[in-house]
Amino acid sequence: MGRPDDEHLVDLAARLERDDPRFARALGSGRPARPREYRRTGAWGTLAVAVLLLISGMALPEGILVAAGLVLAGIAVPLFDPHRDERHR
Repeated sequence: MGRPDDEHLVDLAARLERDDPRFARALGSGRPARPREYRRTGAWGTLAVAVLLLISGMALPEGILVAAGLVLAGIAVPLFDPHRDERHR
């Protein structure tokens, strides 16, 4: 025999609180925030630094800055994928 729906909802709320407490608190207060999978602040920061390195490497004839910018851009691009953690499980 299955459990009542209330117990399923309580289990779902507990799992959500454990997985992403910031999102659960914001949802409970009526002002929802983005879930963890869609927060890309670090990705944008990494990409901004990569672009700055590329621009400065082209303005100054420095190949090492261009190379560092390209490598950092290559690191930043996969950070924009919201489901990157699911593939490794």
